[in-house]
Amino acid sequence: MSDLKTRTRIGNTLDTYLLKKLKELSNDTRIPMSRLLDEAVQDLIKKHNPTPPSSH
Repeated sequence: MSDLKTRTRIGNTLDTYLLKKLKELSNDTRIPMSRLLDEAVQDLIKKHNPTPPSSH
């Protein structure tokens, strides 16, 4: 089994068309889908929470 020290497995569903396009993008760019998904989630978090909470 692979070493997932900084990764967490999740189970989810994705729109069939979006999954097809994600796989194509991954193949075309040779960037793993997990890394593309990380980037997409980071972008969503920035979009919906543009200012990070202040540290106390």
